[in-house]
Amino acid sequence: MKLLAGQTVGIDLGTTYSSIAQIGEDGSPLCIENAEKKVITPSVVLLAEDGKVIVGPTPERISVEKPENVVEAIKREMGNADFYIVYQNKKLTPEFISALILKKLKQDAEKHIGSITNAVITVPYYFNDVRRKASQDAGRIAGLNVIDIINEPTAATLAYAWEKGELGRPDIFKGNKTILVYDLGGGTFDVTVVRYTATDFRVLATDGDVMLGGLDWTRRIVEHISEQFAKKHGSNPMEDPESLQVLSQECEKAKRELSSRAQTPVNVYHNGKSLTLSLTRGDFERMTADLMQRTRDTTELVLQQAGIQPSDLDEVVLVGGSTYMPVVKQMLKEVCQREPNGSVVPPEEAVARGACIHAAILEARLTGGESRLAKAAINRLRSVSTTDVNSHALGVKISDPQDRSRKINHIMIPKNTALPFSITQRFVTTSDNQQRIHVSILQGDAVDPLACEQIGDFRITGLPANLPKNSPVEVTYSYDSSGRIHVTARELTGNREASTEIVREKMQTEESIDVMTGLAAGYHVE
Repeated sequence: MKLLAGQTVGIDLGTTYSSIAQIGEDGSPLCIENAEKKVITPSVVLLAEDGKVIVGPTPERISVEKPENVVEAIKREMGNADFYIVYQNKKLTPEFISALILKKLKQDAEKHIGSITNAVITVPYYFNDVRRKASQDAGRIAGLNVIDIINEPTAATLAYAWEKGELGRPDIFKGNKTILVYDLGGGTFDVTVVRYTATDFRVLATDGDVMLGGLDWTRRIVEHISEQFAKKHGSNPMEDPESLQVLSQECEKAKRELSSRAQTPVNVYHNGKSLTLSLTRGDFERMTADLMQRTRDTTELVLQQAGIQPSDLDEVVLVGGSTYMPVVKQMLKEVCQREPNGSVVPPEEAVARGACIHAAILEARLTGGESRLAKAAINRLRSVSTTDVNSHALGVKISDPQDRSRKINHIMIPKNTALPFSITQRFVTTSDNQQRIHVSILQGDAVDPLACEQIGDFRITGLPANLPKNSPVEVTYSYDSSGRIHVTARELTGNREASTEIVREKMQTEESIDVMTGLAAGYHVE
């Protein structure tokens, strides 16, 4: 990790909204306004036919554009090598689209704080290695030196503990706290249990779903309204892209209004016909009850994995714009036996603020005595140590000792292991005169390798002649502090070794990242 000359920031690269923040000279984390004077920017990219690239367009601007030119929720496609958008005869990957969002955040913030070079970017806890690498690549394509990737709930908890005046203040905060962070954003969901003192910040357990968020609640309203429209008029608005685009915006607005109102009207226009329906909060909660139950099940599971009783919690912290739904607070009060807290840090700003605190901690450690921050803020930042955990088990594909014809996932590092972590285990060759050893790296808890994600593989070749069956092979798996993976394997008879930082099939190469970086530099983002 190396800092470059220029400003250092924290960035919440969200599914529906993104934000950028920096620690002020006095040690206060603040989100930086964009060109529209707002601290959050819609994670929507409009690839207009006239060549303009607009990040965070207004609903009015979107409504007059072809639906296929509007890219939303690209975060859900991060790491998907088969997904791309064709624009101006070029295939734009999720990393590239995300880089355009980052570029908008960067150029707007630079008007306030000067040239930005270094950044910490946040990801959901449940992002696997491929998605984390894709997020890091997006930062590079946007012209950022990504000094670290941090998990969103960790960032939010940093913001909470910092704003409470407890983190980095052993002169004031003497004890410890155990808190549960419930993070329901626009497209992803995480629950994390954290324990911290004034100087030590430790994650105990985490779980989540990268395909669950406020978008899914909105989608249920869209489906309900479309069904009612079809019953009355005989045609479904969801079958027409332009009608669906307008209806989705209307339903998103209705969802937000139901957080503060008991009912709200929803208007739909399609195929020359219109319909206005009144949607009540009760109706909305009933049609999305299964989604809320999924978050409840995860919350209860994480408490169990952390070995924590609800009575052991000092606080329940709300993160993400979707936590404004009243049913969230109601559910958490039942599960955690206490009122959730969303007042210390605004839920939609918590992740970005925490990311910039983490960025400042790294900056304070790497810059020696040179810093723009006040001495008291530097000392406070340097006193904090953080310990994260892995959200996915890491295993190796081996032959089942009970049935050699069957392959199984042998877990090397269980999920929720404190990071960094390294482990070495011995295996044996499976046949006489074996010519090579193939190591398949798996992420997941399932015994069946097909139910896990293969994130990389490599081979040890040139083994000694006449190597007998059951010759020893030593395999070392490591997670670094930012959740990135490193693996080595050594055949002990001939002392042959192979190692990798995970060669990801179909993922971006250094050359392709360089090409996309040059392409991104040529786009003027509005």
